[in-house]
Amino acid sequence: MTLFDLIFILLFFVMLGSLLWAAACAVRGHFSRAGRILIRIAACGALYMAIVIVASAILPRRTMNLRETQCFDDYCASVEAFRRIPQSTGVEYSVDLRLSNRALRGSERENNLAMYLTDAQGRRYDPDGDKSSAPYTALLAPQESVVVTRSFLVPSDAGEVGAVVTHEGGFPIRWLIIGYDTWFQKPPRVLLK
Repeated sequence: MTLFDLIFILLFFVMLGSLLWAAACAVRGHFSRAGRILIRIAACGALYMAIVIVASAILPRRTMNLRETQCFDDYCASVEAFRRIPQSTGVEYSVDLRLSNRALRGSERENNLAMYLTDAQGRRYDPDGDKSSAPYTALLAPQESVVVTRSFLVPSDAGEVGAVVTHEGGFPIRWLIIGYDTWFQKPPRVLLK
């Protein structure tokens, strides 16, 4: 959990308390006071979201190292290894992704997790259709991990290739937290070199 996660949680509870206070004022008939509280809540929320958006515009894209862990709450992923296999139509990359549950109790699963490769031109390469390895949504017991392998076919002229592990779909809670790969910032990548 980062400092920005803690700030988000604190602000959430402050706003929730302020909403309850505004509701209590309205119930007592103090409508002008309740209105002022709601205006302050809206102004603070707009300021916070402006900070989130500006931060996503100015922060550079993170480049991660092999075996560096990227966590989504207690469910973590790291690109462990890769192999380049020359093909007649390009280069096949076989990428090993370690999924792990760092929770001390309770099984975890991460829905909407995706891995793809990108090249120097920003083109995206999704894994081939072979899903013989474990799924990204594997249910993991506490402190358990599993390695998932996917293959990607990339043209020979792709240049610098990187692996990206991110969420696609679901409620984008990370859009509300400063410093996450949202709005204008691309998700972090692991260079495969």
